[in-house]
Amino acid sequence: MDGRDLVRSVRVFATVRGLRAMRSAWRQRRTDAWALRPPGAERARVPGPAQGVERLPGGGIVRFARSQVRVCVSSGGTVFWGWDGAEPLPSYAVAGRVPEPDPRAELEPDKGGGWRVVSERVTVAVSRNGAVEVRTPGGVVLRRDMPPRWWEPAAGGPARWVQRSEVPADARFFGLGGRASGPRLRGGTYRLWNTDPRGSFGPGDDPLYITMPVQFVVSDAGTHLAFHDSSWDGQVTLREGEEGAGSGHDRPGASEVRMSGGPLRCWVVVGTPARVLHGWTALTGAPALPPSWALGPQHARWGFGSQEEVRRVVAGYRERELPLSALHLDIDHYEAHQVFTVDEERFPDLPGLARELREEGVRLVSIVDPGVKAERGNPVYEAGSRVGSSGAFVRDPRGGAVRGVVWPGECVYPDFTDPAVREWWGGLYEERLARGFSGVWHDMNEPVSFTPFGDMTLPRSARHALEGRGGDHREAHNVYGLAMARAGYEGLRRLRPDERPFLFSRSGWAGMQRYGGTWSGDVSTGWPGLRASLSLVLGLGLCGVPYSGPDVGGFDGSPSPELFLRWFQLGAWLPLFRTHAAIDAGRREPWEFGPEVLEHARAALAERERLRPYFVTLAHLARRTGAPYVRPVWWGSPEDRALRDCEDAFLLGDALLVAPVLTRGTDRRAVRLPRGRWYDTATGAAHEGPGQVLVDAPLSRVPVFARAGAVIAVRGADGAEELEVWAPPVGRTGGGLVVRDAGDGWAEAELERYTSRVVDGRVVVERVTPEGAVEAGRKVRVRGPGGGAGVRVR
Repeated sequence: MDGRDLVRSVRVFATVRGLRAMRSAWRQRRTDAWALRPPGAERARVPGPAQGVERLPGGGIVRFARSQVRVCVSSGGTVFWGWDGAEPLPSYAVAGRVPEPDPRAELEPDKGGGWRVVSERVTVAVSRNGAVEVRTPGGVVLRRDMPPRWWEPAAGGPARWVQRSEVPADARFFGLGGRASGPRLRGGTYRLWNTDPRGSFGPGDDPLYITMPVQFVVSDAGTHLAFHDSSWDGQVTLREGEEGAGSGHDRPGASEVRMSGGPLRCWVVVGTPARVLHGWTALTGAPALPPSWALGPQHARWGFGSQEEVRRVVAGYRERELPLSALHLDIDHYEAHQVFTVDEERFPDLPGLARELREEGVRLVSIVDPGVKAERGNPVYEAGSRVGSSGAFVRDPRGGAVRGVVWPGECVYPDFTDPAVREWWGGLYEERLARGFSGVWHDMNEPVSFTPFGDMTLPRSARHALEGRGGDHREAHNVYGLAMARAGYEGLRRLRPDERPFLFSRSGWAGMQRYGGTWSGDVSTGWPGLRASLSLVLGLGLCGVPYSGPDVGGFDGSPSPELFLRWFQLGAWLPLFRTHAAIDAGRREPWEFGPEVLEHARAALAERERLRPYFVTLAHLARRTGAPYVRPVWWGSPEDRALRDCEDAFLLGDALLVAPVLTRGTDRRAVRLPRGRWYDTATGAAHEGPGQVLVDAPLSRVPVFARAGAVIAVRGADGAEELEVWAPPVGRTGGGLVVRDAGDGWAEAELERYTSRVVDGRVVVERVTPEGAVEAGRKVRVRGPGGGAGVRVR
């Protein structure tokens, strides 16, 4: 524990009167010491020399002296390999069935006594000593995994393992879940253990709430994603490579994955960034589609205090003509912080308040924590105790319910890895819906148990169902938040089958996008926290979680007017746009920072609302293709090395490039553009990429660029949808996809494809259909050179 942890511990314990937490922590440590004895002597093992093979569809099994590996290439080019009999299933990450093997791919001899599997999109080679290489169809190596090593306890038990890998010298690493120090991950060690950082965090804090063994690697040779499917505690050590100068040798980039247990199995997806994310979400599940209102501005505070204060805040938005889609209630609206209750004194008519706000276009969203107060007479605790033969709660090795201390006091924790518990818990959301809530956000679900020692979590010896297989918290910890999200999402679907659920979760794991999104958690108030906010959103998008956003303004402390405005302007371009603050951090309504900030925030809100149809399109495309709304600037040009190192700007879909202001006192900034022509949306000036431009960034706005030829759906001045087209250069074409919002149910939305080009000095916009070009059927506004003159719509 360092000095920062000690300060945070004192703060937590002062908040919760930590005597009971101290008792609980000592009890947990004593239980772990008894149930998880040191492994003692261990035997190290490596595969040894190859001894034979067994051919199977899509690949086969290569047997070594002391191990074996199964390799399978799917029809779509996704690669799986598993050591020591590890199969793709069971897995918390994989959605449903695994991809079908490629019937044309066969295991065949390779040079040096090894074996290979050749397919249309990828080649996998296994050396005679157990190294696994992933190559492009042209034979260029994307990734080389060295022979793994295991350490097996002589007395039996889970084996720990290490997998070392090499990537090209020019490669850059991304991913690993939500990392505040990214999005590009420099050399260093990153832990794989979902963690509440014990207070607010900044770029130097790691790990955080969502860790995933998912590496997204970009190099000249190509792009690939590697996923080591083990949920156990682990760490990833990365080292970027170096290219030799002159006749010097390249030093490849390196990755070392160390796991304390679980199977050694890996998935690799190769291709362009778009193809990689499409293959990844095909494997782990399509992102949940948020209801359209969840793409609008949202407001939260820990400490509204009463329904009258809620009315005051909403009235403030309305009186100032500021759009607001949702308002979030934190734990202070509960009775003594107990989940699925309401403080009737401060919120005497919550359903009436919800109806009133909904008539004004504002939805209520409720926080839900997993900790259930362990107290006789608590209906949730009593009902959970009757679930199944031994109750719904996580148990210790002796069979007693594990107890920890969270906001309500001494609590027990539902075991969401048990299907019966998930069904029971999902049914409890009926109470939230009856109160008038339209969605939920999951908090404290790493899970958290306040303690003065290291991790604030459950004992590692705690027992979980793990879908009937049985196991302990070492395996279940990282998937706890994922399983809770599943329980909530499936419960909401059962209770309101005609509505798309709205759910986002502080913690999760690979595949969490199936059930909703996430947010930054308690990001620190300050310019470093603002930068970390963008890092988290970009990194999570490359791990398959497209819907996320930060606490605008930071969770703790009081932002300066300039900092709040720059954070607000960034948030307006991110998928989840939500202001939020701690109970003692002051108000975060835009008008609290003075008239100048209010006017500039009004402009950011107006632009977000104008672009709402574009966000709807991005949400549908994310569900269909896995492409995140917010993308690194190298997304379409991964071969551009300068773009790989750009971390202070991002693409919003394919059409827009946003360059937020991330440093104090900035009124001009440099922006690196991908190839093609880009228009400054404020001035109309055209810039040719690739290259860097210096542009104005006044306090009133952040620089935003539109790709020449782009066609996007926007909301016109009259509120109706129209098409905004940025004029393509003469001799070039452009276009865009538009998805009409089909409401917040499950109706399949129609996808429209448009092209743009210049003919005889006029911009021609056509809708492409299987029958050919047809009339757009919408109002079209052309921006760029010539304004709207000479527009011809077909």
